[in-house]
Parts: sequence; C-alpha cells; structure tokens
Amino acid sequence: MQWTVFEGSHKLMSGTLLELIQFVRQKYGNAMPPVLVFDDDTGRQVELPFGAPEEPAPRGPGRPKLGVVAREVTLLPRHWEWLAAQPGGASVALRRVVDEARKANEERDRTPQARESVYRFITAMAGNAPGYEEAARALFAGDRARYEQEAAGWPEDVREYAGRLAGNAWDQER
Repeated sequence: MQWTVFEGSHKLMSGTLLELIQFVRQKYGNAMPPVLVFDDDTGRQVELPFGAPEEPAPRGPGRPKLGVVAREVTLLPRHWEWLAAQPGGASVALRRVVDEARKANEERDRTPQARESVYRFITAMAGNAPGYEEAARALFAGDRARYEQEAAGWPEDVREYAGRLAGNAWDQER
C-alpha cells in the first residue's frame, strides 16, 4: 500500500507508511507536522503516528488479531437457515459470498470507486478553490474535459495527484 504526504498544496513524497513517517520525522523532528497524508487507493485522508516511535505491545495469549470486524447483519429466517447449513458456518459463508460478489463486480465498481477517491481528495485539498463545485459535478458526470477545465487553476501537485487517483474515473460514461 502507498500513501502520499502533502505540505499545503505541495506534494512532499509518496511511499509506504514507514517511509512517510521516517521522512516527516526527519523533516520536522517531534513537532506536530503541518502535513496531510492520503491513501493512494482511496483518496482518504489518514492520520499517522508522527510522534516518538512506539514500542511494540507485548503479545498475550490467544488468537492473533486478524483484522476481523464484528457488525450486525439483518437477514430473513430463510437466509439464516441457509447460512447455518453451510460448511464453516455463517461467517465463512458470508465472507465467501462477499468475495465472489466483489470479484464478479470488480470492473463495474472501478469507475464509481475512482470517482469517490478523487472526490475525497479534492474536497480536502481544493474544496475552497475556484472551480471546485463545477469540477466535482463534472467528475460525477464523467466529463473529463470539463473537470480538467475547472481544475486548471489548482496547484499543480493537487491536479496531478487527483489525476493519478482518477485512473478509471473516465473509463465509463453514466
């Protein structure tokens, strides 16, 4: 996974979390850095631990943390019956069904995901810039020429990173 760090509208670097943290620590020391960090896959702004290095927590007994998140799911009784009859139980069956659906819809989902990534980034970095609202409308309309025209006055690093995030945003028309 890659992330990109900005100071104001200037892109400082892209890299792994460790590379970004090391770079920012070298540049700013232990002072709170005036930077914004974005996930290169989603365009989401992320908070990174730029302070003093943390010591790893000792691992206790039990299962390792697998990143599993428990949430409530509401299904009809016939769905629960089917899930209960599946090998491995409901959780295994639901994960399998979700993975199959993700694979089957991967191509269709790329355009809206790319547009959402660009939108999250430009909202954070160009939300007050001239042309932002029209650029956002053009983005969701799939109108690349109008988007680029509206974003033309934005700082170069912001335009370039948004363009990189856009990837598949222009592949399909609505």
